[in-house]
Amino acid sequence: MDNSFSHALEAMTIHLVPGARGIANLRRLSGGATLETWSFDAVDGDAVLHPLILRRSPGGLRSTESLSLEAEADLIRVLDGSGVPVATVVHTLVPADRLGDGFLMTRIEGETIARKVLRDTEFAAIRPHLATQFGTIRGTMTNIDSARLPSLPFKPAEIIVARLAGRYDSLGVARPVFDLAFRWLEQNAPAPLENYRLVHGDYRNGNIIFGSEGVRAVLDWEVAHIGDPAEDLAWISTPPWRFGEIDRPVGGLGSRQQLFQAYEAACGERVDPARVQYWEVLGSLRWGVSCASMLDWFTSGRDPSVERAMIARRVSENEIDLMRILTGTD
Repeated sequence: MDNSFSHALEAMTIHLVPGARGIANLRRLSGGATLETWSFDAVDGDAVLHPLILRRSPGGLRSTESLSLEAEADLIRVLDGSGVPVATVVHTLVPADRLGDGFLMTRIEGETIARKVLRDTEFAAIRPHLATQFGTIRGTMTNIDSARLPSLPFKPAEIIVARLAGRYDSLGVARPVFDLAFRWLEQNAPAPLENYRLVHGDYRNGNIIFGSEGVRAVLDWEVAHIGDPAEDLAWISTPPWRFGEIDRPVGGLGSRQQLFQAYEAACGERVDPARVQYWEVLGSLRWGVSCASMLDWFTSGRDPSVERAMIARRVSENEIDLMRILTGTD
């Protein structure tokens, strides 16, 4: 670990947290080429004063599809107290912090590994109710006045499909099931909405913290945008996030009926199942194209990890998933 990083983090923490004299238990949770997530405690001797998470990009770079970390922090601040469960943002990094771009937030303890939530005894009592919680949270998002939100990109279905088609064409490999799905999307495009709303964009197991009482927080708002709420209702129901529980479409935990009823009760707007099905096809196709792109990452040597190769092999699973959705057997 870079000592200059830990020293800068400690200095910032002492400045921000009343009574803090240092930091402890610093560990990196995840990270890619541009984004790091760190967990640590603000301490006074042996006393933990504040459990914290730092999300940062040391060089200030992010994917072109992602919000800036400053915008992500601003969005989470708006959501805090809205009824959508999120962590509390403590501080947005400034140049004087010498830590790059990012933000500091309260650490919420809990489980994010979906397989544990689906199978561990600790979550047995709450499992039957989680699909309802997902719907309620998504409905609460729909109620948020878009005028209160920071500037977010507008991504209706037609923009997402066009970008996805470009990615697919760049792969240079024809896949008949994907071609069929693109044609189906063109023929079944939903009518534009009168009011587009906040969309999380990656609303699924893995981006949710669970406790024994249920959902504690929704994480990773980096691809949030203004769009169709049905996108989130569909994404959490696509097969990859069921982890083998194929007959429980909502995250491997419950039914679409539970999800839709809770959504409608929370926001007062009816769910159009056909619209959600459209987004399920689009979401599953996006996942399939992403899996297919992993082959080039692996064979080109950009990332020769076993993980890339394993994801690339899942294209065949995705083709089966798409056929099930398109034929109404999912």
